[in-house]
Amino acid sequence: MKKRLPPLNWLRSFEVSARHLNFTQAASELNLTQAAISQQIKGLESQLGVLLFKRLPRGLELTKAGRAYVPVVHESIERLAEVTDELFGKGQTRPLTIKTNLIFFVTWLSSRLGQFRTLYPDVNLRFASNIWVEEMDKESDMEVRHGLGEWPDVKCDRLTWDELIPVCSPTLANGEMPPNSPEDLSRCTLLHVVGYNEGWGYWLKQTGFQALDSSQGIQFDTLISALNMAKRGQGIALGRTSVIEEMIETGQLIAPFEQRMATSEAFHLISPVNQFEHPHAEIFRSWLIKEAGIAREQVISSNI
Repeated sequence: MKKRLPPLNWLRSFEVSARHLNFTQAASELNLTQAAISQQIKGLESQLGVLLFKRLPRGLELTKAGRAYVPVVHESIERLAEVTDELFGKGQTRPLTIKTNLIFFVTWLSSRLGQFRTLYPDVNLRFASNIWVEEMDKESDMEVRHGLGEWPDVKCDRLTWDELIPVCSPTLANGEMPPNSPEDLSRCTLLHVVGYNEGWGYWLKQTGFQALDSSQGIQFDTLISALNMAKRGQGIALGRTSVIEEMIETGQLIAPFEQRMATSEAFHLISPVNQFEHPHAEIFRSWLIKEAGIAREQVISSNI
């Protein structure tokens, strides 16, 4: 039959007593009486069914069972103290860990983080990048992910409403000029991003140019890689409006023709359900959703 776990205060008294090998010193550290420490150790020994200490005239000595038990108890108490401090202690919460799509961070989020830090200087942030993960990382509190927003067991807030736009450098490799119409894509290198449901094949079909070969070109696992190649004149990438705005404004990229298609894929902020939520998670969520709403309103206004 599985033994019942001893009370934590008994284990704490054992760990401190084993460290000092003296009940009086253990009592002083724990702000208890020597009698209380002795009683707790007796209770622990009674529940475990073994002696943990040899009572000597001038102190204590661990028994064989005590020596075997103390490292595990010490490690467990230390780990519990660390986690407690991370979540609730020392007057400072552990960093809010956000795993984010790399292109979204570089082109959209990074330029707005200064404002967040000004508004919430006491919120510590930690960022890590993700590439097409399907499950929520247990070490992350929140995640910015691209897709249809149909992931199970997470809270999901949509951040963008994008259109798909072919983009390229003002001058292609070897000095060639950009295409004038979608028909000219047959002579261009298409830059594909693996993992996007709505890629070149989707765009060509929706715009009526499905006869063109959408399989040729180069494949990448991130949109930021494809856009970087496009900026270098090495092909035509399919941009998302939320992440190419600055590249268009600065002239690094151009949209060579007018055809564009709304995409049902988007960037979403997700966080796990049925799990402890970081104390600062709602602050960041509310701020990010507000910023996404402002950005969307600006796009709508510019198109009127």
